Amino acid sequence: MKPHVFLERLAETDFANPYGRVRKVTAGMVEASGPVGQLGDLCDIECISADGHGIQLVPAEIAAVDERRIILIPLEQDMAIRLDAKVVARPRHGRVAVGDGFAGRAVNALGQPIDGGAKVRADAHVPLGGSVPKPMERADPSRVLQTGLRAIDGLLTLGVGQRVGIFAASGVGKTSVMEQLATQAGSDRTILCLVGERGREVEALWRLLSAREDAGRFTLVAATSDESAALRVRSVQYALCLADYWRSRGEHVVLMIDSVTRMAMALREIGLAAGAPPTVRAYTPNVFAALPRIVERCGALAGGGAISAIMTVLSETDDVDDPIVELMKSLLDGHIILSRTLAEQGHFPAIDIARSISRQSERLVSASHAGAMREAAAMLAVYDDARVMIESGVYKTGSNPAVDRAIAARDHLRDFLRQTRHEQTMLVDTVERLRDIVGKVAAYA
Repeated sequence: MKPHVFLERLAETDFANPYGRVRKVTAGMVEASGPVGQLGDLCDIECISADGHGIQLVPAEIAAVDERRIILIPLEQDMAIRLDAKVVARPRHGRVAVGDGFAGRAVNALGQPIDGGAKVRADAHVPLGGSVPKPMERADPSRVLQTGLRAIDGLLTLGVGQRVGIFAASGVGKTSVMEQLATQAGSDRTILCLVGERGREVEALWRLLSAREDAGRFTLVAATSDESAALRVRSVQYALCLADYWRSRGEHVVLMIDSVTRMAMALREIGLAAGAPPTVRAYTPNVFAALPRIVERCGALAGGGAISAIMTVLSETDDVDDPIVELMKSLLDGHIILSRTLAEQGHFPAIDIARSISRQSERLVSASHAGAMREAAAMLAVYDDARVMIESGVYKTGSNPAVDRAIAARDHLRDFLRQTRHEQTMLVDTVERLRDIVGKVAAYA
């Protein structure tokens, strides 16, 4: 039985808000004597308003707690916070609003609309930290997640509930691939979380999504690069709360996070401000604790409902060797590597098939599709190994049957893997075309 509305309001009411006083202020960090709270709870710091008259409340998030003090990260920058200012705990104790009202809306990391619409009406309030499904509550992906991209559906097939990363340095078409996946991937809901992105790109993406006939399927959660580290981290947690809510109702949610690396940098900023010791590349321990939890909150449940996660990971170089890249590769169910060489050749999507992998692909497809997938990947790898000899004219036809097949298939496979930014191919057509290419090459041999 649902509690009476008066009882719900009574439970949500704080009759005496705990508070403390500011003891120290540094760049990006405030130390206070209270109030008592948990990591991630929000507080309001009282300060003089910009015009010098009245009191203005500055929201801040608790980043560290000990027996003598708490460390807060202000969510707004360039605010004049003074010593002995009052710090008041916010009600709801770390709970955030979720519900169908967020469908078709663009919001910030606090759930406030940024699309110019009215305030979003909540159906429920849930803990921001959420919960990680237990191992026996999970289900292996059993259905193909159709993306409309031949390179992925044909050779790196994804499943509903799979967690996959798109790894790339800047400037190789990562954003374009994400936009195409967002509009073409089949799902009941699609949540896009933009972390540390440029404001112009947030507006451009929302303009694209809101103009679609199925705009109600999309939700955008954004924290731009000029916002505080706490808001950038909170945007990912908020997007996960929305995804959890819809998954709990048996729906399939595609969650896209761009990018995990910027979230890790924000976590590092918070950790350093809270006094945590830096480790490899100055990343603090909270980074390596938070990222596995983010990944594990996604996936398919045995009772129904799934969160298919697509997360971008920025690499400082094209060699993909930094600690966040290596950590995410170990956590995810597959990784898609984008190649600068292919991007410079005008090849879109610039997916390096030989270096990419989907750990669920062969479990999801038919035996004939799996065979064609292996053959195509093998021919691409053989050609890459022999590329120098082939392109320099040293290789002579007939010297090696495997290389001959790779040369015969090269142009067909390149045409198959190339696709325009607005082209969508159905899975059945992708598989048929791939089988046809492999069959022709086999006949040629």
